[in-house]
Amino acid sequence: MDQRELYEGFKSMEAQTQLMLEKCSELRKGMTDVLEQNTELKIENQHLRELLKNNQNQLENPKNDDGEEIAQSSSRLSKSRKNLEKLYNEGFHVCTEFFGQHRDEGQNCIFCTELIYRNRR
Repeated sequence: MDQRELYEGFKSMEAQTQLMLEKCSELRKGMTDVLEQNTELKIENQHLRELLKNNQNQLENPKNDDGEEIAQSSSRLSKSRKNLEKLYNEGFHVCTEFFGQHRDEGQNCIFCTELIYRNRR
């Protein structure tokens, strides 16, 4: 092998090494982008899971305007029963026994809740 072939061999190897270095840099940058995106998606996924969990809890344990849990879901109530429920949540009795009387804060009436939520369809 003469000097010229040796020089050309080194020059070719240097060019190939430079190409590999550029390719490694591109791969590293791509990997960094993928890792950043993955981390962002993990955080977003966690937030969505927390949001779903909170929404599920709200659906399972609905609360009235005072923050008290409602025993049954009112989503399937008729319009008239929803009106009774609204009056009840505003602090008034809707049962025949005490109709129109003001309920004390935090006081529940089994007669009212029976009237509102019985035979739901």
